[in-house]
Amino acid sequence: MVKNNIPEKDGPPSDLERIKEESDYLRGTIAEGLGDRITAAISDDDTKLLKFHGSYQQDDRDLRDERRRQRLEPAYQFMIRARVPGGVATPEQWLVMDDIAHKYGNQTLKLTTRQTFQMHGILKWNLKKTMQEINGALLDTLAACGDVNRNVMCNVNPYQSAVHEEVYKWSTKLSNHLLPKTNAYHEIWLDKEKVADSRKPEEIEPMYRNLYLPRKFKIGIAVPPSNDVDIHSHDLGFIAILEDGKLQGFNVAVGGGMGMTHGDTDTYPQISRVIGFCPVEKIIEVAETVITIQRDYGNRSDRMNARFKYTVDARGIDWIRNELNERLEWELEEARAYHFDHNGDRYGWVEGDGKWHLNLFIQNGRITDFENYFLMTGLREIAKIHTGEFRLTPNQNLIIANVTNEKKQEIVELVEKYGLTEGKHYSALRRNSMACVALPTCGLAMAESERYLPSLVDKIEVILDEVGLHEKEIVIRMSGCPNGCSRPALAEIAFIGKAPGKYNMYLGGGFSGERLNSLYRENIGEKEILENLRKVLFQYAKERQEGEHLGDYVIRAGYVEEVHSGLDFHKSKGDIFVT
Repeated sequence: MVKNNIPEKDGPPSDLERIKEESDYLRGTIAEGLGDRITAAISDDDTKLLKFHGSYQQDDRDLRDERRRQRLEPAYQFMIRARVPGGVATPEQWLVMDDIAHKYGNQTLKLTTRQTFQMHGILKWNLKKTMQEINGALLDTLAACGDVNRNVMCNVNPYQSAVHEEVYKWSTKLSNHLLPKTNAYHEIWLDKEKVADSRKPEEIEPMYRNLYLPRKFKIGIAVPPSNDVDIHSHDLGFIAILEDGKLQGFNVAVGGGMGMTHGDTDTYPQISRVIGFCPVEKIIEVAETVITIQRDYGNRSDRMNARFKYTVDARGIDWIRNELNERLEWELEEARAYHFDHNGDRYGWVEGDGKWHLNLFIQNGRITDFENYFLMTGLREIAKIHTGEFRLTPNQNLIIANVTNEKKQEIVELVEKYGLTEGKHYSALRRNSMACVALPTCGLAMAESERYLPSLVDKIEVILDEVGLHEKEIVIRMSGCPNGCSRPALAEIAFIGKAPGKYNMYLGGGFSGERLNSLYRENIGEKEILENLRKVLFQYAKERQEGEHLGDYVIRAGYVEEVHSGLDFHKSKGDIFVT
């Protein structure tokens, strides 16, 4: 079958399908590998299965060459990612994650673009203890990675707190309902006794079955006018529809995703498309049914074309809608009107429902102490007295939420003592910046991202100051590879790593996250980046219309073409040159 010129690929299953099939529902030989004292690593097959448990095996790439010269194995370590539906954690949970990072990790926390905690630098010998302590804080890591539904995101903007509690509860219900049902996680990490299971496969994993999904699956809930979750980047998105401030239901959007592969035009970022409306109480049924469609029709041969966006594009939106309606045995209603006006966070103190919320800018989500900016220590001290919650935002920032009038002054004093509002002095560009981890821990990174973007923004800010755009909101994102963890394809300015010090530069994403950007310059370094941005920003400062965002201007001015579908992503390019 061919739809939209996208062929469905047939072929033998990828090797990961074999690994899943032979894993005994995600057990593999992980437990045995953890006990092997000869190596700090686990087997190749088990590294794939470990992702379903919320952990990646990595090594410190800064040390690779030296360790190779010393004839030592790589500096193996593990990243652990928690499952935190909607990004909401208690102060007690924050303190536990802080403590674990210092005892077992690299003494930092990473707030991810999917509203959860990530820790790096954990040795194999400490992996099980770390998992147990996370679970002891009533968090877990199950399904934070792997070919399953991952952490469910939801709106956290403090000025929308009147509806936050309701959408947050649905994100939690979705996350819990869509978890794998295997007992493997509890047996391996929490020492639950393994009992011989005589159930049929469809009883052990009634939704996922024994092969789980062809690739990862991501769900988010947005509450207009805020698109802070970048709803169109998700495999499945729910857009809350409010009437008179009350939640009526959700528009259903399918087929988004940010990843691609350099040089492979069969891969591309895509934005989801709205296919209808469902009542509030039907959200879990819709989500599970969409997942079973991807389970049954997703590409299990070529993992580069296995995300749900390719299933949607290969078969067509009408087919997806009809298949969903048929499986539901009821039909989605017509989509309802909505409007987004931004996809960023709003900083500072906000009052709502008799409580206070403080949104702090956290550059690239990294929680650590810096010189004259004791971020990690300050947040630890706040967690000791805070009686509300911490909300991890989709933009790697942090909201100290539901602060009582009685506690506000204490928190204000701690914020001032530790300089936690340093971000208010940053440019609007930096406050709208986002970068993935990349080097040295990510094995897929082709270039720096988190460690480089702040210094690049330093240099771009000089240009912004020259042209009077210091406070102009511009969305800028960087990813060390084309997998797109920082959602770069939706940014007004984006950089995707190609090689050390070299990036593809993209322009023209929509300010509210509803339009893809387009390739403007290919394989360029910092000198060319700054030269090109200087030209664009000087012209934008002179020629922009009232209220016109940079992403809209570069399209109007002809720098790049407008892109609303991933099917056109590789066709629409700027005046490209290759260095």
